[in-house]
Amino acid sequence: MKSYWKILTAFVAVCFVSATALAADASPTGTWKWMQPGRDGGAGSERKISLEFKDGKLTGKMLGFEGPQGQIPDMAISDGTFKDGTLTFSIVREFGDQKFTIKYQGKLDGDSIKGTSEFPGFGGGEARKTDWNPTRAK
Repeated sequence: MKSYWKILTAFVAVCFVSATALAADASPTGTWKWMQPGRDGGAGSERKISLEFKDGKLTGKMLGFEGPQGQIPDMAISDGTFKDGTLTFSIVREFGDQKFTIKYQGKLDGDSIKGTSEFPGFGGGEARKTDWNPTRAK
C-alpha cells in the first residue's frame, strides 16, 4: 500500500511540474501572420507582426507590406498587454494628414490566436470589427 501512495505522489508531482512548464512557455513572443481582408470585398493581403513579451511587457511591430497605395513601413505597436492568455495592442496608421488607430485583441492558444481587430469608421462612419486569427510563423 505504501508503494501505491509513492507512485501516486510521484505522478501528481510530474503532472504539476509539466503543467507549470507548459504555462511558462505560453507566450505571444514570435512572428505571427494572417490574411487581412480587403476593404469593400477587395483582395486581401498577408500581414505579419513581430511580438515580444518580456518582463511583463508586450512590445513589437507590424512588419511593412506592399499596400494599394504603395509600400507601408514597419509600425510599432502601442498599449500592448498580455495577461491570462489574452493579448491586446494598438497600431496607429497614417494616410496623408490623417491618423487612425487599429485595435487588436485575442486569446493565445499554442501557435494560434483567436480574436478581433477593430478599424475606425472612415469619414465619420461606424467602426468595423473583423476576425483576427494569426498563426505563429515557423
